[in-house]
Amino acid sequence: MGPSVGARRGKALARVERSAYASPMDGTTLVREAQAGKLLPFYLVVGEEQFLMRAALAAVRDATLAGGIEGLNYDQLDAGDTSVEAALNIARTLPMMARLRFVLIRQLERWDGKESKTKGMSALDRLADYAAAPSVSTVFVASAMKLDKRRRLYTQAKKQGFLVTCDPLPAQDLPRWVRERTKALGHPISGDVAALLAELCGPDLSQVNDALERLSLYVGANNPITEEAAAECVVRVRPTTVWELVGAFGERNAGRALAALEQVYEPQDRGLRLIGVLAWQTRQLLKFESAVRQGHSEQDAAKFAGAPPFKARDLARQVKQIPRENLESWLPALARVDLELKGGSQRPPKAILEHALIDLCQK
Repeated sequence: MGPSVGARRGKALARVERSAYASPMDGTTLVREAQAGKLLPFYLVVGEEQFLMRAALAAVRDATLAGGIEGLNYDQLDAGDTSVEAALNIARTLPMMARLRFVLIRQLERWDGKESKTKGMSALDRLADYAAAPSVSTVFVASAMKLDKRRRLYTQAKKQGFLVTCDPLPAQDLPRWVRERTKALGHPISGDVAALLAELCGPDLSQVNDALERLSLYVGANNPITEEAAAECVVRVRPTTVWELVGAFGERNAGRALAALEQVYEPQDRGLRLIGVLAWQTRQLLKFESAVRQGHSEQDAAKFAGAPPFKARDLARQVKQIPRENLESWLPALARVDLELKGGSQRPPKAILEHALIDLCQK
């Protein structure tokens, strides 16, 4: 007679464990691993980026319960409402009419500092003992927004390769995430539009994903997500209007800048997205100017700046009008306006924007 399902699964898990990660997995890596059927018997998932965490937990749950009856083999618990002993008893229960059982314990930080019924042992240490020798018929996931990194469970998870971090993405990584998520939705997207959406909607991935899903529905299946689509669905600021604003700054024409503001100001977002677009455009101009100074052609400089080649002429005209030191001064000025719009000033949002535009025209 051949080996039991449990034994076969134990060997499969052992192979995964022997390839333990040199550094913690992130949520995106865990999604890929789960979708490929590579599952560990225990995961510690920690982080404040809730979109990544939800995606990771869902991927592990779906992979674990594939082919089984979810209602009989899925247990979700909150640490504030249950004991570690109850959770471990469930984890050691054999699955019913399925290969595997899935157990999720949320808000693990609520067990931090609590003693278990085992005298002299904390709840987290009991969980660490289980993680060292977990049931081979259960995938157990413990999740927390924050957990003391000095705890034995955390250090053990990091050392043995079952720690998963779901931290907010650094700003420089967000455009790459936008491109990957857009590809998963079935749409091409250029680097500059990905950077624009990251600027406008980040760093909260839930907000970024919401924008991408709306754009996906707007452009239709397999069609590219363009700057024009982003202007229509997300920012409500036409690219031509942004060029008018930037051109007005370059010409020191406050009247023209204020007229453009009247066309695009939306009370609902207090002008925050307009400031985001202007900051994105300013960085694009700086990148273009740097590339031209280094001897690149205007077309290559546009590509370096993340802009399509047909924008090269407009970019060249703008950088000739605006000295580099002016462009560099705009970024901190726009950052200050962003803070004021988010509550750093008692003035009405539109007045903040009007004063900012006048100041930028004087720089």
